[in-house]
Amino acid sequence: MPATEKTVRRSALVASAVLLSTALTAPAALAAPKPTTSPSAAPPARMSVVGGERLGRPGTQVNLAAGVPVLPKELSARSWIVADAESGDVLAAHNAHWRLAPASTLKMLFADTLLPKWPRTTTHRVEPSDLADVGAGSSMVGVKEDETYSVHDLWLGVFLRSGNDAVHVLSAMNGGVKKTVEDMNEHAEELQALDTHAVSPDGYDAPGQVSSAYDLTLIARSGLQKKDFREYCSTVRAQFPGETKKNKKGKRVRGSFEIQNTNRLLSGDYDVPVYQGIAGVKNGNTTNAGATFTGVAERDGKVLLVTVMNPRKKESNEVYKETARLFDWGFAAAGKVEPVGELVPPRSVAQATAAPGPSASPGEAGGTGAGSKPVASAPTGGGADGMGVALGIAGGVLVLLVGGAFLVNRRWPLPDLVRRRPRP
Repeated sequence: MPATEKTVRRSALVASAVLLSTALTAPAALAAPKPTTSPSAAPPARMSVVGGERLGRPGTQVNLAAGVPVLPKELSARSWIVADAESGDVLAAHNAHWRLAPASTLKMLFADTLLPKWPRTTTHRVEPSDLADVGAGSSMVGVKEDETYSVHDLWLGVFLRSGNDAVHVLSAMNGGVKKTVEDMNEHAEELQALDTHAVSPDGYDAPGQVSSAYDLTLIARSGLQKKDFREYCSTVRAQFPGETKKNKKGKRVRGSFEIQNTNRLLSGDYDVPVYQGIAGVKNGNTTNAGATFTGVAERDGKVLLVTVMNPRKKESNEVYKETARLFDWGFAAAGKVEPVGELVPPRSVAQATAAPGPSASPGEAGGTGAGSKPVASAPTGGGADGMGVALGIAGGVLVLLVGGAFLVNRRWPLPDLVRRRPRP
């Protein structure tokens, strides 16, 4: 696509007020979607079309043409997506809107929702009730009752060790798990992550808890605009406060212990090298979700996001290996491949930047250019799942736009972040 045409496509805004059917408020729409857990399950024939019609189709979506590298072989994930983090272009996708259990990648939504609430120096003394509802077998960072932690400590525990104990302490500070989940779902709706329904704040398996590769990528993109989010998700190792004990002299002292990031593309492993340019963001693994991962990496000034959900191949670190292959493809294909969709801006940004003008021409704000596409619309499928997504845009207005102001032509400081972070 010529540069001028691409610029027009990204910058032109098209607004259209559309009344929703009364069916959108039917009781069936209130039912929470169910995650797909069967290994033999197939993706729905029709899924959400947020971000573009092709993203709602099952199977692999990519525009292969002369000069575009072929997709990597041996991709076994049920769902994946490769996107330009800055422009929002989706370069390729596979079952992008398939609602699956997210595991601890849902902590990205938790963090993006709660990070702005407290300064990192805020402290909290842990009560027994703070840890009462942590799921059996959860990943822990080692938070202890009756000890005091800073918010900074707790976020390190969330991002590096995926500590459900740290998540629950922060949730308690926010008014409890129920309120935190409500806040997360409200924020997901604002981000137009309409495949997502949070039930637990930590991603621990729970009935009806779902997200999608598309939504996790949207959430990561939002989180990465926050300096603290970028710092925490790119930290390889850190010191975490230990338990207060008496030393040999009878004096009460509190030491610390090292924690390391469980993102293997960031910290490395025996069969996975540190990925060149990696700068986060979050991994997860539960019985229902299998392995999930969203990563961000920079190379030669290009910043890409890749999400991989539940590889069928169960080899060690498979989710990281498939993510690395998709990153390699994305960096090779960037600037050559025609996008198959886009990451939409948050609803408030879309509404603020999509003010129609009375004299707008096709392709301009308020026009009806042929290139316009919905960024938030009801899925083409029916049933309770489809209604649930439709409810996410209730209010009577669908915002249509070709491109948005959200992060378009804006540079994140990811390259500097990569250079500054400690190497394993």
